[in-house]
Amino acid sequence: MDQEEKPSAWETLEELVRSDKSEEAQDLLESLSPQQTTLAVSRMSEEGQAQLLSTLEPEVAADVMELLPESHAADILERLEPEAASQIVEELPEPDQTEILSNIDEHRVEAILAEMDPIDAESIRELREYGEDEVGRLMGTEFVAIYSTDTVAKVIDQFRSNHQLYSHFDVQYLYVLDSHNVLVGVVPLRTLLLSGHEQLVRDIMIKEPTRLRDDTTIDQADRAFEGNSLVALPIVGSLGEMLGVVLRSSVEEARSKRSDEDYLKAQGIIGGEELRQFPLFVRTHRRLSWLSLNIALSILSASVIAIFEDTLSSVIALAVFLPVISGIGGSAGYQAVAVSMRELALGLIEPREVLRVLRKEILVGFLNGLALGLLIALVALYWHGNPYLGMVVGVAMMVNNIIAVLVGGALPLVLRRIGKDPALASGPILTTITDMSGFFLALSLATLLLPLLK
Repeated sequence: MDQEEKPSAWETLEELVRSDKSEEAQDLLESLSPQQTTLAVSRMSEEGQAQLLSTLEPEVAADVMELLPESHAADILERLEPEAASQIVEELPEPDQTEILSNIDEHRVEAILAEMDPIDAESIRELREYGEDEVGRLMGTEFVAIYSTDTVAKVIDQFRSNHQLYSHFDVQYLYVLDSHNVLVGVVPLRTLLLSGHEQLVRDIMIKEPTRLRDDTTIDQADRAFEGNSLVALPIVGSLGEMLGVVLRSSVEEARSKRSDEDYLKAQGIIGGEELRQFPLFVRTHRRLSWLSLNIALSILSASVIAIFEDTLSSVIALAVFLPVISGIGGSAGYQAVAVSMRELALGLIEPREVLRVLRKEILVGFLNGLALGLLIALVALYWHGNPYLGMVVGVAMMVNNIIAVLVGGALPLVLRRIGKDPALASGPILTTITDMSGFFLALSLATLLLPLLK
């Protein structure tokens, strides 16, 4: 007799939630690994997810939220009552609060913030004012401030007196401020503990420490962490006033998230995020928006073939080489797009420097195009024994490769300059241009040499 199959974790969770056994559900979650928790919660029904998160202790619910993708966590949070949602949000780290709430309707966000402590709510509103690419959005505003005239003993007493407050802080460094809250130094916690009680903070602090402006980009912040072992950096305003602290892990996570979103955008996922837990209509709409655009652009490319229909019917061999010419051109163009996107991300190039990019790409395009053109020409010659066919496809390949790298290199800069998303728009535009130019070059050359190709 077959042994009865054991129910999965998500099925057990669903049943416990339906039976109002919140304590048992919480115990089960705490027994699961982070990966198992993510899988179990994501497989539950929408109603089950909302009921589970609303019945868990807020700290436990927040831990679960941190494991889920931000868009998924936001979707669950949006289905909760504002009071329950606010309790969970208050337990989340500040950067996570900002990021998850950015995926929720503005009116719903305000309803949640209205249920929170006014000071905490205002802090979240201020962080949400920063742009997605600004490090201020990632900073935590909880830090330990001390003064240069304090003694080590006084600072330690300050820790003891405020131990309940500081127990929630991620304390790695102490930040030395002047009377105007301007950052003047940093004291590593280890240095403080190994110093004599009567020593003054100004004698043990690191003067002129590395700091970041709140409007620093994520890429610039990432470079600031390179080559050192710092786990956090102070964030200051335009006058040097201390605003908060950003963790290395937060910057790395933000960069990884953006890379993932750029990849998804490049593959045609509108919005840069899709999970199969999303509603069917949302997923369908995001994909269809991209696919319908590509239909229009593909028809535009195919129209070039229609113009030269007579030539193509006379030289059927060209039909074999047309997709090769356009495909290799597209690949070359995508390489140039990738380099431009990377240089933009690293701050190595400005959107206005299109001519510089063109100068750098044209020689690469010519040399690679020449090599590829000769190769495809030899293939055509060997296959059909007609040198003129080899010349047509070889020249078309070379020139199309040059066009592809020039367009691919310049396109992200142009799109960024006019305020469009390079990751989303570069692909279909580049593909259309390389297809049209490849088809036109091969077919127009073939038309000129038609008597020699028959």
